[in-house]
Amino acid sequence: MLRCNEFAEICKNFNLTFFTGVPDSTYKSWMSFLEEDHPGFTNVPTVNECEATAVCAGYHLATGKFPVLYMQNSGFGKTVNPLTSLLGPDIYKIPALLMIGWRGEPGKPEAHQHRQIGRIMTDLLDLLDVRYSILSDDAGEAANQINEAVNYMKIESQPYALVVRKGVFEPLEAKPKPASDLMSREEAIFAIMEHISDEDILVSTTGKTSRELNEAYQQLERTTANKFYNPGAMGCAPSIALGVALQKPHSCVFTMDGDGALLMQMGALATIGIQQPSNYYHILFDNNAHESTGGQINNSDAVDFRALAKSCGYKDATIVRSKDALAEEFPKFAEADGPVMLVVKIRTGSRPDLSRPEEPLEIKRKFMEHLDTLS
Repeated sequence: MLRCNEFAEICKNFNLTFFTGVPDSTYKSWMSFLEEDHPGFTNVPTVNECEATAVCAGYHLATGKFPVLYMQNSGFGKTVNPLTSLLGPDIYKIPALLMIGWRGEPGKPEAHQHRQIGRIMTDLLDLLDVRYSILSDDAGEAANQINEAVNYMKIESQPYALVVRKGVFEPLEAKPKPASDLMSREEAIFAIMEHISDEDILVSTTGKTSRELNEAYQQLERTTANKFYNPGAMGCAPSIALGVALQKPHSCVFTMDGDGALLMQMGALATIGIQQPSNYYHILFDNNAHESTGGQINNSDAVDFRALAKSCGYKDATIVRSKDALAEEFPKFAEADGPVMLVVKIRTGSRPDLSRPEEPLEIKRKFMEHLDTLS
């Protein structure tokens, strides 16, 4: 396995010291290494991969150096626009080293949402004329690959990609997290489920939120027909819920969202605010972290979500920080005219043995049949 300090030395030797992007669990140990503020390295976490690509462009324009853009391959799909219309060979020819986690690699078990992008990963790179190497777990070979990448970027002034398989980087020992009086997300979900009926509609976001919600439905032995899990398409759950709410105006539509996901598609708040669905209830779990990719810090500490929602046209927004406050505020939140937001401050962390929801096509079938019974 490739050790993080070995990879860091290789990057320093080739003057690759500026990193930006959205983290991926494929190489979460390297993401944790970057968060530790090592001398000589700059790490700029962004809310989405398009933004990170633009940051890379600005860095290169200002310094002439090569930035490193890290992402999951699902995020690589988001970069198609800036890669072709900003960095590409027919416009500015801006080089950047892309570090892409290969979720859904063919022949390896993976969650449904990663399978298609994993299958077409290398074909997409070829289609975009992005030269790539599959990063070796041997430090010497990895150095040779990065040497090739840097020489290519110098000559061609084009992006080059390092595709990173699972298991390439050696795991780092997890550091203990500081104690917190905040609820866990799972505790909050169980408390919220006491107030959501089987007639209400529920859309949940990417990652651990949907998996913990699935556990709650199982343990409470509740019908699952009224819920839609959104395991992929990060940041899209609020917009899915909006599409449903506009078509089912007599039903309460709840969406369980995460801070990192909302930051990624924050413009959805403006659309929701303009449409003013009175049956729309936005629950936001905020732990200032990308939980599913290893708990890396995101940028939510810079955002007052309550003020943001109200400035985008939400009728009200409330923040809770305890179980007692959640129990007191949720009934008022659920009885209000929407769109409204409830920001639930939670601590990081989740159980390692979470199950995954049922087959996506079965979720879709049940959900659509349930919606068909509603006016």
